Amino acid sequence: MKRRNFLKTAAFGAASLMVPACAPGVAGRSPGASKKRPNFVFIFIDDMGWKDLGFMGSKYYETPRIDRLAGEGVIFTSAYSNAPNCAPTRACLISGQYGPRHGVYTVGSPERGPANMRKLIPTPNTTSLDTKVVTIADALKPGGYTSACIGKWHLGNKEPYRPQDRGFDVVVSKSSGGHFNKKGEYLTDILTDEAVNFIEANKDKPFFLYLSHHAVHTPIQAKKELIEKYKKKKGDDVHNNPTYAAMVESVDESVGSVLDKLDELALADNTVVFFFSDNGGYGNATAMTPLRGSKGMLYEGGIRVPMIVRWPGVTEPAGKCEAPVIGIDFYPTMLDMASLRKPAGHTLDGESIVNLLNTENSKFNITNSKFQKRAIFWHFPAYLEPYNEKQRPWRTTPAGAVRQGRWKLIEFFEDGKIELYNTKDNISEKNDLAKTRPEKAGELHALLLNWRKSINAPVPTQKNPKYDPNAAASKKNKKKKTR
Repeated sequence: MKRRNFLKTAAFGAASLMVPACAPGVAGRSPGASKKRPNFVFIFIDDMGWKDLGFMGSKYYETPRIDRLAGEGVIFTSAYSNAPNCAPTRACLISGQYGPRHGVYTVGSPERGPANMRKLIPTPNTTSLDTKVVTIADALKPGGYTSACIGKWHLGNKEPYRPQDRGFDVVVSKSSGGHFNKKGEYLTDILTDEAVNFIEANKDKPFFLYLSHHAVHTPIQAKKELIEKYKKKKGDDVHNNPTYAAMVESVDESVGSVLDKLDELALADNTVVFFFSDNGGYGNATAMTPLRGSKGMLYEGGIRVPMIVRWPGVTEPAGKCEAPVIGIDFYPTMLDMASLRKPAGHTLDGESIVNLLNTENSKFNITNSKFQKRAIFWHFPAYLEPYNEKQRPWRTTPAGAVRQGRWKLIEFFEDGKIELYNTKDNISEKNDLAKTRPEKAGELHALLLNWRKSINAPVPTQKNPKYDPNAAASKKNKKKKTR
């Protein structure tokens, strides 16, 4: 990939923006002390499914560099995004807060799909992260960190909601649609070049690189030579889309380039690398089998995602952790790693996962730990329309969910339906135990209700006057005929 000078060159489209890196002073702290703080590289992939990587079991997609990263760090097999689609997951990660605190519940309007099929009026949604929120970039500044947001932001594109207004010193964004610019350059490569340049320019001070790729989100577009490669390769019933596979390989190359730059500059030993996805995979391009569902659903396929953490000297190489963790955990984790206090007056809903990374816990036998006992929650008071026939009549109606240990409960707000699953014995969520284990269903439902009350989570209850039960019944019958 051709290297660019990110301080001078527009990244992608005329409205792309770069803010030169600054070197904020650290009051009362010597330069030597600030160097001891670890650098952070957070690689955030858009719509990458739980099984879309070699180390997660894919035989079709080729991801040798990400697989190598997994072999050098800890794989979290029960890692979750905070929502089944993009914007709310990003808002939760950047704020360290559950959705009801900031009001970003979905992408765009919560009133998606046919109006005459929505039983309820969904909760209003905001598309910009409130300026009262102290972002992770803001919180790292007292430690002398220079922060870069390279790629997708999706939390407000006008002042004062832009990343450069929210603590990020360097911003590279794209404005045009698709994964190729007018010159034919591939967006994943462009963002990678900017990330590598940022690391080079900030090698002598602590930095936070938020590399937020647009891949592997639609449109499904990739470089021709890679597409041809996968056309010649035999797929299977799970993974067989050559263009999507080519997109995944470009992401893998990006990760390799970033890791190579850390090695070249002798920064790897003092850099924590996170790898994460914002939600489950796009069901028309990939599959999360054996997980049920895909992007846009509170079933495992929509919210369980691949996750790696590498912290040399701390993480156990090729370690695996089954503890349920979630996107809001990253904010307190980075503060813990940097020995920084949480911002005054700012609530953090997550937990630091540093204790899950230590080499002393090499067997990761954390069955009785607080991470197995704690409950994690989802709140999605919005509608999402289907994008294929199998999902009709809805990808999801307004719903909430809770997981504690191996148990997971989903509540659908339209009719109050409860579903209960044992995620250890039934990872595919085919066996609903709500009726056979009513005591467990009641226990988890009480947790969910109490959490919603404690966080003032709005649940839609107002009936939609445009709802037509005949139209809804017609759609349901159509779905049955297409199965």
